[in-house]
This record gives sequence, C-alpha cells and structure tokens, in this order.
Amino acid sequence: MPRSWATVLVLILTTGCQAKAETTDALKPTRAIPLAGVEGRIDHLAYDARNDRLYVAALGNNTVEVIDARAGERVAQVMGLKKPQGVAVLPETGTVAVASGDDGTCRFYDERRKLLGTVDHLDDADNVRYDPAAKLVYVGYGDGALAVVDPRKMAKVADIKLDGHPESFQLEANGDRIFVNVPSAKHVAVVDRSKRAVIAKWPVEAAGNNFPTSLDEADHRLFVACRSPAKLLVLDTGNGRVVQALDCAGDADDVFYDAGNRRIYVSGGEGVVSVIQQTDADHYRPLGRTTTEVGARTALFVSAKHTLYVAVPHRGAQAAELRPFEAPKPN
Repeated sequence: MPRSWATVLVLILTTGCQAKAETTDALKPTRAIPLAGVEGRIDHLAYDARNDRLYVAALGNNTVEVIDARAGERVAQVMGLKKPQGVAVLPETGTVAVASGDDGTCRFYDERRKLLGTVDHLDDADNVRYDPAAKLVYVGYGDGALAVVDPRKMAKVADIKLDGHPESFQLEANGDRIFVNVPSAKHVAVVDRSKRAVIAKWPVEAAGNNFPTSLDEADHRLFVACRSPAKLLVLDTGNGRVVQALDCAGDADDVFYDAGNRRIYVSGGEGVVSVIQQTDADHYRPLGRTTTEVGARTALFVSAKHTLYVAVPHRGAQAAELRPFEAPKPN
C-alpha cells in the first residue's frame, strides 16, 4: 500500500527504535545493481531460475525492471504499465505475470517480453502467486478477493471472496491451503484451493497491519510481519496459535524464510532487514539487523543463489538500485 515519506519517518521514530539490535554480519552486501532513471516506490520482485533473471515491479515508474542476476545488471524494461505491484514467473515457460493496481490488469509476457494476453477487471491488482501443480495463477485484488486465473486460457476462472483487500499470501506446496493476510479484517484467512473457499479465520491480535508473510511448511509455521507495532508473529499452521512474537523491522513489506540456514529475513521501510534465527519450530531469537536505506521496504530471497535482494528507491542523493546481500551457504 502507498505510504508517504513523512509517514515512514514517523514510523522510524515510533516503531523502529523499539527494535534496537546490534548489526549482524549474517547478510553480507555485494555490488549494488543500479536502476538508473527509476523513480518512485518499488514494489515486489520475482526470480526466473530458467533464465537467471530478476523482475522488479517499479510501481512509481510504471515499469518492470529486468535484471540479469548473473551479470548483476539491468538488461531491459517492460514499459507502459499502470502501477505494477505484483509479479510472478511461471517456471515451466518463463512466462511473467504482472499485476497492475491502477488499471486492474494482470498482463502475461513471454521470455522476450512479448505481451501474450491480459486478464482485466481486477481492481487494485496486487500480489501474484503461481500454483505449478494446478498451473493456475492467483491474484489478490479489490475490496476482498483472490482471482483464480488460468494462464493457458488468459481468463479468470473463479473468485475466492475475502473480508478485505488481501496483502501477502502463501500457497502450500504439499497441501491445498492458502494463507492470506487481510489487515483490514485483522486476521489471516485460510483458503482451501480445492473448495475455493475460506475455511478458517485466525485473528491477529498481538499487533496490527499484518502485511507480509512467509511459510515454513516443513515445520508447520507461518511468519506474519506486522507494522503496528513492528512485530514478527510465528503462527502454528495447524490451528493459528501464536507460537512467539518478536520485534522486527518497522514498516515491513516482505518477509522470507531461509530453510537452509533456518533464518527469517524481514525487510522494512525503516531502513533495515531484521535477521531472526530459528532454533526449532517453537523457538526463535534475533541475530541482529542489516542496514539498507529508508524506504527500502521490498525484497526477494533467492534460495538457489543464497542471496537477499533489497529494492532501494530513489530518494534525495540515493539513486534507485537493487542491493544483493549474501547469506551463508548451508553446511
């Protein structure tokens, strides 16, 4: 969701200070990737393993930036978009799905950025996820729905109704559930993909503004980052019980689980990434924080490259760029 710089600064003063922790070397910065000419807020990212590319939704610039991850440089732009927010890659073909909030359109492009087709009438189209088993795309949109899209037909085949606009959502790889953050309703909605219906609503009471999520499916844990106050909630995916709550980066917009290192990374507009160590499924401890830039809210952890990519927007003397941080290679 949009947020002014003034609001970000207030957030730093009111929530960021509470999460004080020493700087950690758990994430090591490497050479930044310039995004020259990119203006405004940067939203979500996706990785194309087939071509070793990153796709960056530059919402404020109305573009998607295409990055050669191996070379560490931008190689192309997808132009003419209307506030792109979510992006996903279909790994079998390299097809890229881009959801634009301003015109409510999900566009599909091939590997050469040729437009393959569109699905329209998705007001405030936001996060995008792909189910490789069913070969379906899910798009969060509107006042409360997940659109189920068949990319082979370029058509919406169903809607799953929710109680408010969906933010981050995660699909089980070995089950039929989707876990959806619905901050306006102050809960996590649990969706059954086969029934295309909500089967449970888990209240989020320990903190508010629950936006990003990540899933540790093996340990049956859902990580929910909240903004008011800045907390990471660890939920049991069996019943929605809060296992633990920890301080985390303020103004969080992305959270990732690094299964190899059993760590959680929370990126926030406060200008830090919180690194939290998982001892076991029921116990977590903060390792520290890695400094980024104020307003750098979104990121992407690519486990195959052991790298967290943080999107830094242009602000003052700081030019827009993508900052890679290397995580340790698991033993």
